[in-house]
Amino acid sequence: MPLAAASRREIRSRRVGSGAAATTVHVAVYPRALVSATVVTLPAPEPLHSWCTRSGVSDALVGGFFVTPAGPALGEVWREGRRIPTVPFDPLFAPARACLHVEGERLTIAPLAALPATPAGDLLQAGPALVSDGRPIVRDGEDREGFSAGSSQFDSDITAGRHPRAAIGLDDTRLLAVATEGRAPGEAGLTLADLAELMAELGAREAINLDGGGSTTLVVGGRLVNRPREADGRDIHGGRPLLTALAFVDRAQPGGGPSAASA
Repeated sequence: MPLAAASRREIRSRRVGSGAAATTVHVAVYPRALVSATVVTLPAPEPLHSWCTRSGVSDALVGGFFVTPAGPALGEVWREGRRIPTVPFDPLFAPARACLHVEGERLTIAPLAALPATPAGDLLQAGPALVSDGRPIVRDGEDREGFSAGSSQFDSDITAGRHPRAAIGLDDTRLLAVATEGRAPGEAGLTLADLAELMAELGAREAINLDGGGSTTLVVGGRLVNRPREADGRDIHGGRPLLTALAFVDRAQPGGGPSAASA
């Protein structure tokens, strides 16, 4: 449903980098006093903009990874204290991989191993974590959460190269939803280290990488603000079908999230 707090939402797009590394970045900023994030689990793969239109949700961001082309989701996903069936991450890497945990007004970005085994509220595992205590913690060539070593569960090594990227960050007062362009002339995309630096520059105290590449999708005010593309640069009209997302909803809304979040 449309955000009653929409008048307090900020949306801006700007260029980062220069020359061959130049990339457009879209940032939606939400006041945490008025808006919360809730995990969305779609019943079948669907472009996020389409789901938002159908469900009456005005603002949402791509969520975690999934087994292409039609699922299921990869990694831990919980909705209102209930575990959603998924394909687990490789047990060698799963405990270290970052999650967004939403419990009431509390939002936490932490490794799975640092969170309760049966978390209350919502949980989405993605990663890697990008920012901790306001400092970027990802560097090109490092593999803190085993995404390169465990790339067999993905279409490609998400730590390698420049791509469209998505992330959510937070500080004491704001939620930052970010999507970047890429894979087009004049749109180089970002490395994960670039994304970490960007999130810290935007003021995030904590931040986590979400599904990127062709899945990168940010909907603000009912509008798809970025331009999803395949690896070869072709447009994905309307966006790639997804299985999980983060919806931004009014805190005053009963139940803390859209009624269609798991419909």
